[in-house]
Amino acid sequence: MNLIKSTAVLLTLMFASLVNAELNWDAALTGAHRSAGNAERNGARHPKETLEFFGLAPSMTVMEVAPGGGWYTEILAVLIGNQGAYLAAHGTPNGGAYTRRSLGAFLRKLGENNDVYGNVVVTELQPPTAVTPAEPGTVDLALAFRNVHSWMRADQAETYFSAIFDALKPGGVFGVVQHRAKPGTAIETMRKSAYVTEEQVIEYAELAGFELDARSEINANPRDTKDYPGGVWTLPPSLSGDEANREKYLAIGESDRMTLRFRKPHP
Repeated sequence: MNLIKSTAVLLTLMFASLVNAELNWDAALTGAHRSAGNAERNGARHPKETLEFFGLAPSMTVMEVAPGGGWYTEILAVLIGNQGAYLAAHGTPNGGAYTRRSLGAFLRKLGENNDVYGNVVVTELQPPTAVTPAEPGTVDLALAFRNVHSWMRADQAETYFSAIFDALKPGGVFGVVQHRAKPGTAIETMRKSAYVTEEQVIEYAELAGFELDARSEINANPRDTKDYPGGVWTLPPSLSGDEANREKYLAIGESDRMTLRFRKPHP
């Protein structure tokens, strides 16, 4: 039995090594395509460690939900290239003024560097009108970075989780990074501050049918007290308001975040 276990561990490590060898981390993380200031945030957002934890492989079909300005798009587009498929499930053009501005800036970013972003497939996910970001059962890995609170503010969190569940293959992974609230935080405070409890995220995921596969403290920040009148936007990179305490918030750094890996069970 020990020999069998040892062999299985060795094969797993060999496979992980092969996958990582195929991923061009240097180009993805520090390439000239990175927008001003984005690569400097690698140390706060830990993209390599985070994506490895979620099990990224270049041959996968990967769907990033709500990519915003494309911070992770810069990384994923290079890592996946034309070996797999990268779907950017953005908002719909008819989703309101904010979404139009965000989507427009994102599309402009892609169009200005076709050598890097030519293989990115832009789809739509913005409930209640756009709820099919990919063909059902075709995605290997779905990713959501720091936007569950936005879904809550729109009263659409359950629909987002359900749509992501439907897009994934059986056995597929949903990786979530989210600003982490203290246990017991009220729902309205979560919506206002953007800090969400792990329990709440897990509840949304389990209601959609997901199983919690693993947790990581890759993106933890124990310096974050989470009690700012302006919510998470008080901290870097936003640093909105409270200019008098700017140095204090720079010293705290970016938010404390949960990193959760969910899996869609096989039938």
